[in-house]
Amino acid sequence: MRLRNNPKANEILENHKEFVVLNTKSHKGKWHEIFGDDHPIYIEIGMGKGDFIIENAKKYPDVNFIGIEKFPSVLVGAIKKIDDIGENLSNLRLMKEDALELTDVFDCHEVDRIYLNFSDPWPKKKHTKRRLTSETFLPIYKEILNISGELILKTDNRILFEYSLLSFQHYGLNFEDVCLDLHHSEGYEDNIQTEYERKFSPYGPIYRIVTTFKGE
Repeated sequence: MRLRNNPKANEILENHKEFVVLNTKSHKGKWHEIFGDDHPIYIEIGMGKGDFIIENAKKYPDVNFIGIEKFPSVLVGAIKKIDDIGENLSNLRLMKEDALELTDVFDCHEVDRIYLNFSDPWPKKKHTKRRLTSETFLPIYKEILNISGELILKTDNRILFEYSLLSFQHYGLNFEDVCLDLHHSEGYEDNIQTEYERKFSPYGPIYRIVTTFKGE
């Protein structure tokens, strides 16, 4: 589906500097200063309209959350939701950034968890390097993640799920948990859904993988 452009998107980002970080690369190594505490930092890459990251920020006030989205027009949807909530989520920030640039945004081991929720599967073989679980991106995640930090994938796309299992294995990641049907398995009652997840989970299983990078 073609992304509808919002001509006022960048202006809207500028008008929400209380929780939208604009000059992202200038804060490398200083994200705890942005939040004013030393709480863990969890990021979601490709946050969409923000349901997941917003609900997490509300539920876990002792964790700092950063929602990352490449397209400003999509980011506007999350901004509207935060405005509608009408409460100060001091542990939540949003940014417009490309995942390829994240080592310029975060210092080595500055992030404690990375979420990849329903990422674009890029189904054509010639586009596999664009998948967020490909070896194009895994070195980036390894650099910014804490030594014991987690990389968590959720997807409804079986091809992406199977590809990710192989990609993670080839890169030498540890598999902490693999769930083949998230919504119909015990022990996942605290799962926070994305807007996409709520819409499409009735049509098939949701897959989830929790991994960590092996130490040197």
